[in-house]
Formats: sequence, structure tokens, C-alpha cells
Amino acid sequence: MKLSTRGRYGIHAMYDLAQSFESGPQPLKSIAERQSVPEAYLEQLIAPLRREGLVKSVRGAQGGYLLARPPSEITIGQADASALRDNIK
Repeated sequence: MKLSTRGRYGIHAMYDLAQSFESGPQPLKSIAERQSVPEAYLEQLIAPLRREGLVKSVRGAQGGYLLARPPSEITIGQADASALRDNIK
């Protein structure tokens, strides 16, 4: 199976959020640095993941992004489909 760049980076971001699920919200800049993904590109990927209900955001000084559900309830296919669906529109 071939993944698009959007899909691959989206999965990297979801993986990072799954790894830090118990740690609370993660700033986008931290995710970008850990996954070696440009922050501006990651911003574009997070929006469709939020619309699909896979990721939620927390505002404020200690804010950031976290998975909307436990990692065990989210599949790679959901993350990839979300990125592809947004790309088609």
C-alpha cells in the first residue's frame, strides 16, 4: 500500500499523539520537531484530523493537541483517509 505524503505525515502526527496520550496536550511545535515534519505543513494536516474527530485541541498556555479517543480505538486507516479526503476537496 502506498501512502501519500499527507497521509504519512498525518500518521506520524497521530503516532506521536498516541505515544504522549497520558501526558496531556502536545504543542504543535513539539510534535513537528519530534517527527521531523515542517510545522506549517503539520498545521494543515491537523485541521482535517480535528474535523474527523480524531484529534482535539486545547487552548491556552498549556494547550496543544491530543487524541480525541484512546489510541486503541483509532486505526491508521482513519488517519490516512482523513488526510486524503481533505486533499480531494
